[in-house]
Amino acid sequence: MNTSTLLKHVALVSDTQSLDFPEVARVSAALQRQVQGHFGPTWDIYTTVDAFAQLEDVPIDYWPIIIRDDIDVPGAEGVHKDDNGQPFALVHYTPAWSLTASHELLEMLCDPTGNLVKAGPSPKSGQGRVNFLVEVCDPSEAFEFGYTINGVTVSDFYTPNYFDSVMATGVRYSWTGAITKPRQVLQGGYISWQDPISGHWWQETYFDAKPAFRDLGPLSASKTSIRNEIQRRTPKAREKRRAIADMALTATVRESVTASSAAKARVIRTQIDVLRKSLPGN
Repeated sequence: MNTSTLLKHVALVSDTQSLDFPEVARVSAALQRQVQGHFGPTWDIYTTVDAFAQLEDVPIDYWPIIIRDDIDVPGAEGVHKDDNGQPFALVHYTPAWSLTASHELLEMLCDPTGNLVKAGPSPKSGQGRVNFLVEVCDPSEAFEFGYTINGVTVSDFYTPNYFDSVMATGVRYSWTGAITKPRQVLQGGYISWQDPISGHWWQETYFDAKPAFRDLGPLSASKTSIRNEIQRRTPKAREKRRAIADMALTATVRESVTASSAAKARVIRTQIDVLRKSLPGN
């Protein structure tokens, strides 16, 4: 970690009765490992991720990720800003909520404002260099491209090389390797950019049998952010991610991890009992 890097602090908190604190804590631990060991070194962005029982417990300098039942407004799921300009993220609770929480966490860390762009060659023929919105999880956001940490499903994310002009051997374009070349969009994902000549925002989406291009027209971040405006106009992406995740989610990995943790806990408790009995007077 670069000592000059500002350490960010993120809070994971449930605002739904469907989710208990032990589950929040397990996911928080997995997200902490993801940002510390995978995302942080890749993007030179470092953070702590801590679980809290309720929103009122979150310290004022933490960026909260809030899991709720009622995220039904298009564009609501994502990164926003409070009255003090600090970012926060909303996550809709589903059986695969950890995947979405990871997605929102990484994109909030990489682009807290929702307006960060990076130049590169357009995927659409006839356009030159364009400005891509930096959304590190969108091109490979589908459940099948995620991976597990301690039995918790987290999101794949692209690396800074994703916007390279040409493909090179031995280069990692996403953490899992699912993305194999610059600016590739995998099934269930999408990428967004602005054509500086027309001023229109465009997307390449892969929601159906093959990729397609969409002209979103001009967008303004005056009231919210470009990221939220794009999400508002891309409801199918959110629906696709939830549908695939809910169908594909399985408890097999989680159960095996839980069984292993329980076995280790029994061993430690046995050792504690042995230590207590060895003390004088026992």
